[in-house]
Amino acid sequence: MNKKVTAGRDSLGNFAPQFAQLNDDVLFGEVWSREKQLSPRDRSMITVTALITGGIFDPSLAFHLSKAKENGITKEEIAEILTHLSFYAGWPKAWAAFRVAKEIWPENNGLATNAIGTGAIFPLGEPNDAYAKYFTGQSYLMRLTTEGVRVAHVTFAPSCRNWWHIHHKGGQILLVTGGRGYYQEFNDKARELRPGDAVNIKPEVRHWHGAAADRWFSHLSIEVPAEGATNEWIEPVTNEDYDNLR
Repeated sequence: MNKKVTAGRDSLGNFAPQFAQLNDDVLFGEVWSREKQLSPRDRSMITVTALITGGIFDPSLAFHLSKAKENGITKEEIAEILTHLSFYAGWPKAWAAFRVAKEIWPENNGLATNAIGTGAIFPLGEPNDAYAKYFTGQSYLMRLTTEGVRVAHVTFAPSCRNWWHIHHKGGQILLVTGGRGYYQEFNDKARELRPGDAVNIKPEVRHWHGAAADRWFSHLSIEVPAEGATNEWIEPVTNEDYDNLR
């Protein structure tokens, strides 16, 4: 069963609510759900083919390649699909598509390039389903430690960001490993983040962080342990506020 998609409402809910409703409820809610007529795997192959043939290499291609992976298309299969397409859609388009596909199906025995080509040693991880409802866009999570000081590697697709939230009692440290993103505290200007940057988030500070609109972004998340520490998720970062950062 396909996951509920809210990309239309997240990106265009205020600007074009009818288009957003058609995208989320009709295209993804109804058409993609017709699994008896055509499997999600086949729909992914058709959609990826259409995007590449049309020369669309914006974040929507990365989204649908990720969806294709979730629907069972392997690295070997996507390589064959793109090779076949190169003779019909065009050699330059295939090259561009391969660059995006390599971000979704990382190489080096499972060691990812962070989905952003930075050569980071941390795996991309799995879709961040446990916290997906607190993110706008697609994110990935690889837990590196689960006891004591908890460390995770988080990767954000372009435009993905988490909600405004607060770490009560315990803080958090972010160490940027790749791409370009933002960190913002409430009533303060957003700070641009690049590889090598560090952010020390103190307890009780309302904030958010995520990717730039045209770049993947990843960081280590180090939770500062404290007795009774909790996270409070408040509300999404509005599209208007996010768009003003570009």
